[in-house]
Amino acid sequence: MTEAPDRWATGLPAIATTVNRTFQAMGPRRAGSALRVINQPGGFDCPGCSWPEAPPGERHHIEFCESGAKAVAEEATRARIDESFFARHSIADLRTRSDYCLGQAGRLTCPMIKRPGGTHYEPIAWDAAFAEIAKQLRALEPDRAVFYTSGRTGNEAAFVYQLMARSYGTNNLPDCSNMCHEPTSFALGRSIGIGKGSVQMDDFAQAEVILVVGQNPGSNHPRMLTTLEQAKRAGAHIIAINPLPEAGLIRYKNPQTVRGIVGHGTDIADLHLPVRLGGDHALFQLWNHRLLAQPSSAFVDRAFIDAHTSGFDELERHLADVDVDALLAVTGLPSALVDRAFAMIAGARRLIICWAMGITQHLDAVDTIDEMTNLALLGGHIGRPGAGLCPIRGHSNVQGDRTMGIFERPSAELLDALDAEFGITSPRPPGLDTLDAVRALSTGEARALISLGGNFVRATPDTDLTERALAGAQLTVQISTKLNRSHVVCGETAIILPTLGRTDVDRSPRGPQFVTVEDSMSVVHSSTGVLEPPSAELRSEVAIVCDLAAALLGADHPVPWGALRDDNDRVRDHVAAVIPGFAEFNRRVRIPGGFVLPHPPRDERRFPTDDGTAHLTATTVTRRAMAAGELLLQTLRSHDQYNTTVYGHHDRYRGISGDRHVVMVNPADIDRLGVRDGDLVDLVGLLPGPERRVSGYRIVSYPTPVGCAAAYYPEANVLIPLDHHGADAQTPAAKAVPIRLERSVDRGDRVDR
Repeated sequence: MTEAPDRWATGLPAIATTVNRTFQAMGPRRAGSALRVINQPGGFDCPGCSWPEAPPGERHHIEFCESGAKAVAEEATRARIDESFFARHSIADLRTRSDYCLGQAGRLTCPMIKRPGGTHYEPIAWDAAFAEIAKQLRALEPDRAVFYTSGRTGNEAAFVYQLMARSYGTNNLPDCSNMCHEPTSFALGRSIGIGKGSVQMDDFAQAEVILVVGQNPGSNHPRMLTTLEQAKRAGAHIIAINPLPEAGLIRYKNPQTVRGIVGHGTDIADLHLPVRLGGDHALFQLWNHRLLAQPSSAFVDRAFIDAHTSGFDELERHLADVDVDALLAVTGLPSALVDRAFAMIAGARRLIICWAMGITQHLDAVDTIDEMTNLALLGGHIGRPGAGLCPIRGHSNVQGDRTMGIFERPSAELLDALDAEFGITSPRPPGLDTLDAVRALSTGEARALISLGGNFVRATPDTDLTERALAGAQLTVQISTKLNRSHVVCGETAIILPTLGRTDVDRSPRGPQFVTVEDSMSVVHSSTGVLEPPSAELRSEVAIVCDLAAALLGADHPVPWGALRDDNDRVRDHVAAVIPGFAEFNRRVRIPGGFVLPHPPRDERRFPTDDGTAHLTATTVTRRAMAAGELLLQTLRSHDQYNTTVYGHHDRYRGISGDRHVVMVNPADIDRLGVRDGDLVDLVGLLPGPERRVSGYRIVSYPTPVGCAAAYYPEANVLIPLDHHGADAQTPAAKAVPIRLERSVDRGDRVDR
């Protein structure tokens, strides 16, 4: 079913959905216990996005959004999976079920194993599971094992996990950052010396102009809309730069205000620039050209540039020679709209640039971020209140995992600090990122995958290749709260280790435990579960990792795994000794609201690059010619999902429900291609290699730019070859997939149950 896309977000429908989903999954009492403390001091951090909370004294009694409530309901459901479930359902049976159906089965409650040649998972004792994993890993060269991590993992578990992998002898530590903001980390690390954003929450209230680029806050991090509403009321202009019109950036009805419930709400974006897919790079370069071409020097902060940057003269010469008309054509935007936005940007003394995966999942993602950084540097918008660069991370602790050392290319400083603290010898060669891990598993170079959270099969591109790679592995281990497709596309030996979730009480012999997370703005704070766990057999992620490490590395290993497994304070003491910025970790994280990690460009306009300056970068925009009948596809989330977790089949804001197998196409393209709204088509990938096709997709007429299309992931990931990524960071170019449409014959490849 399709309807006209919504022109506003949240309001009463969000309240109704929140109540319905949480009460249905958890029951009223359990839902009330959880929602009362989510994102509150002493409570648990939302397992959804990494948008920061307001300071403790400024938080609402309800400090969560519809998406967060769905994430809590998904984790804290009353449904359970025990050994009888696996006895009833073979792995082949489970493999036929959709992601939604697998997730709805419930919480995992006991360790399970699929033995070589087996058709079902069977129960296994914890110690026996650890012994089996250790036996198989000890039989391998360390670099033939891969240790993957999801962004829902807390800091403490991430720290001991990377410590275990490096003690074992490998830097094969891919994580979900590789799939999303790796270009951000690379580009900002090179240009300003730190791969994190330079903005704090209070900067939004002081900003004059806020650019929201390649981002859909209404579905992916709705609490950001409250911050944008406050900025708008303080006088900020907001410009939305996104191929699709998104309801949350049109109008926001704040459910915590009378105006949001019965009134008009707040108009958010002053302008919407429906840029063509891949046109952001050209747009920012065009603005930078115009910025330097202005007769008045007021638009460029020469004092800041002279004191803190390098590369200005080269950039000025480069921008003077660009073809303005060609750049404008790449954007697909009318010049009048580009001019209106530029007038706001050029005159701003306090500018914030926000972006998400609409920027990072492109072939030229690093160059685009470089060009956005150029704009910020030319105006002196770093290290100034109300201004800065603001990458919006996805999962709740994806930034913290990287801070804790989950990285396949660690710095020498981190490895030296680990070795000094623990008396180990960390490996120095770089390891495998996520795409290289798939390649290694597919060729047999890697034989084992250990996954701390996440859904590896669905998070990665080239679905068929990835599934064959995992199915051909000798060993796959999933440390998980819920069942997902990575459990049913598994190795010769497959083990499930069920773990506590963010919402669960963590009781250990050393007393109740809490974990910590780092949000998108480098604030580290605590998270304490409040709900009774679904099974007494569950263990915390820290305990599971430490027990596995003890079994793998032996009693004589210098890391005190037994002492760490039940005492997160002790883990944090080691973090404080190893990771910069975490001095007095245990004391500071107990302060309500936590603490902010240092950020030299933000805090003191000091840039920790090789030469001590921020780097302005000359980039080259390329335009890819499109063949007749070709469309450029972006994959995206629906409103009823978070990352690879599908909560339902209702993309409310886009007016699409009942089916995830849809392709959104501009009406002009529908006419040009000789198809009709509602027709069933196959999406056929046009990138080199074997044919990639998904069948039985329903055309939805939608206001996406001409020549562009959109479909939901992870279902459409099959269309993205493993080597379709940027040059500097191997993040899949999921927003730039050339396809053609063919009329469908049948729906034989669909999984709908």
